[in-house]
Amino acid sequence: MAVANVSAHDVSHHDHHDHEHKDNFITKYIFSTDHKMIAKQYLISGMFWAFIGGFLSVLFRLQLGFPEMDLSFLRPLLGGWIDASGKLDPNFYLALVTMHGTIMVFFVLTAGLSGTFSNFLIPLQIGARDMASGFMNMLSYWFFFISGVIMFASLFLEKGPAAGGWVVYPPLSALEQAIPGSGLGMTLWLIAMTFFIASSLLGGINYITTVINLRTKGMSFSRLPLTIWAFFLTAVIGLLSFPVLFSAALLLVFDRSFGTSFYLSDIYIGGEALPNTGGSAVLYQHLFWFLGHPEVYIVLLPALGITSEIIATNSRKPIFGYKAMIISMLGITILSFVVWAHHMFVSGLNPFLGSIFMFLTLIIAVPSAVKVFNYLTTLWRGNLRFTPGMLFSIGLVSFFISGGLTGIFLGNSAIDIQLHDTYFVVAHFHLVMGSASFFGMMAGIYHWFPKMFGRMMDEKLGHVHFWLTFVGVYMVFFPMHYIGIAGFPRRYYSWTNYSFSDMYTDLNMFVSIAAIVTFGAQMIFVFNFFYSMYRGRKASANPWQSNTLEWTTPIHPGHGNWPGEIPAVYRWPYDYSKPGAKDDFIPQTVPLSATPESNLPHENKLVQLEKEIMAEEGDVLVADESKES
Repeated sequence: MAVANVSAHDVSHHDHHDHEHKDNFITKYIFSTDHKMIAKQYLISGMFWAFIGGFLSVLFRLQLGFPEMDLSFLRPLLGGWIDASGKLDPNFYLALVTMHGTIMVFFVLTAGLSGTFSNFLIPLQIGARDMASGFMNMLSYWFFFISGVIMFASLFLEKGPAAGGWVVYPPLSALEQAIPGSGLGMTLWLIAMTFFIASSLLGGINYITTVINLRTKGMSFSRLPLTIWAFFLTAVIGLLSFPVLFSAALLLVFDRSFGTSFYLSDIYIGGEALPNTGGSAVLYQHLFWFLGHPEVYIVLLPALGITSEIIATNSRKPIFGYKAMIISMLGITILSFVVWAHHMFVSGLNPFLGSIFMFLTLIIAVPSAVKVFNYLTTLWRGNLRFTPGMLFSIGLVSFFISGGLTGIFLGNSAIDIQLHDTYFVVAHFHLVMGSASFFGMMAGIYHWFPKMFGRMMDEKLGHVHFWLTFVGVYMVFFPMHYIGIAGFPRRYYSWTNYSFSDMYTDLNMFVSIAAIVTFGAQMIFVFNFFYSMYRGRKASANPWQSNTLEWTTPIHPGHGNWPGEIPAVYRWPYDYSKPGAKDDFIPQTVPLSATPESNLPHENKLVQLEKEIMAEEGDVLVADESKES
């Protein structure tokens, strides 16, 4: 396998030292081109948005769990959205749900998760000085920041933010006169998402280019950590799917502002017929869900990659089925583009097409199951270390299993018609996509915090945070499955007018209390994070005894990561507890010739080639690794 090594990689230590010396506060902390600082910017921004999105969910859960409660105490915060009788305004309830979904899916789980860890880990784990384009990387964050400012500003509009659901289906989103949230709030939503899409595309191009072109000597694709495979494929998915969302939003802007009828036809408002004819709201659904379903894996794959690394490290075992894991991620990447219409079984979709999308949906469960089985097999009889990162990784696997099983029901078009507009769907996607990805993000923060800040997070607080959150998530979403199967509808502001729903009063109250407690538990993490950043126990160079390249950098790496030459790579990243080895981990930088006691037969054959490589000063490494890993 040929591996190109870009000589520009090996910029001298003095060049990097001079660069750091010339940096001022603005260029180092604000308009930084250092991938590590940009990752921290994404992380802090994602944490801010997670707080906002979680708080919005607390507000509408108060309405759902306690529909008769007097919410006048919220008037100083929400103003006119609390009416004279102390009730939440129905239009604002729709806005809360819309903004919660938008913030959590895009601003937290897409930008906060992928933006943080793709930026932070790709150069460090492949052996690169930085991203392929530091300027483009900086630009991607600031486009995201501008997007966030616009979205945040929409929360304070007189008529409220966008209120057409996070999927912003027309005609609600296409007609400014439809509801208050269809006016300026929806316009700002579309502008914010345009900047967000530009940010995602800039980041994705950078990630893909960096992984392909800037790997260090010996870092073939068969030696990449699974985290890098996950980030790489996530970037590919985003690069192919986000432009389709942009086209959907662009046509929506035309309908809203220029009198076109891409999505509108035969619309009556107040008994008056609008002039729009020939459009179809279902067209928007096709365009949105062509991004919407790959988006599930844009937020899931990075979390799964992070989990793969953490489970292998803390099980002290090689990841089970390395190649199968890669093939399963490739399968998920391809299949994610051909299942979008399972979100549209109730839209009048042709039943024959429905059966095709049902078949493809059930097929995508196969590579997902491969990943689950490989995680469980890696954990089986491992020498487990229950660090907070490990606990959150195991929690992800739990959610991926329980949430994925409910997806089999929803993938069946006949069953989905009954369940689609119920809380069963809410429970499903919050478990398998929202909670699983959130746990992956938490696992990554706990695991790589020492590398980010040079200090350790408090482990006891991490355990408390995990158990409260893990139990809380199941207490929130398990009951939703039951009331969903019983027919309790989603998207309803108030359900007390219907006698059939009286039996769900206690469960709704239970879910709301669990949601509030779970949200409160995140304050433990916030305290632990910021306290440990400044006062935490100082970390060693490799606190988890891990094999990957990021732990070979200094505890506080400068811009350029390695002070001297970038180390070469001689083996895959999962040599844990190898029979015959002196230690239970062998870093990727340890040559095979240095570990004859633990080498496998095919590795002994590579020792001579390795010696030639070590003596070689060229920029190209050629090695037959067909039997490796």
